[in-house]
Parts: sequence; structure tokens; C-alpha cells
Amino acid sequence: MNKDLAKCECPDCKCEVYDDHRVTLDGKEFCSEACASGHASGTGCCENSCQCKG
Repeated sequence: MNKDLAKCECPDCKCEVYDDHRVTLDGKEFCSEACASGHASGTGCCENSCQCKG
């Protein structure tokens, strides 16, 4: 299993991107679909403690 970590590309997000929570869009890596979509639906990211909204 690959354990490469990267910071989520969402500006306000403090999460790291793990293999099992990796969304790639336009060459950028995000921790969740919510971050990748710019929080279009208003939902937070994969980590409840982060509370980023883009």
C-alpha cells in the first residue's frame, strides 16, 4: 500500500491527503469530494475537526 501524503489543495483545509481519501481534479489532490468541488454544496471536508468550507 502506498502511504504518500500530501496537503489538501483546498485553501482553508488542514487535512493531509491519504491514498484511501484522495480525489484528484485538474492535477491537484484533495482529501474529499467536498474540497475538490470548492464546497459547492456547503458541506465540510472528510475531517470533522477541520471544518473547512473552502
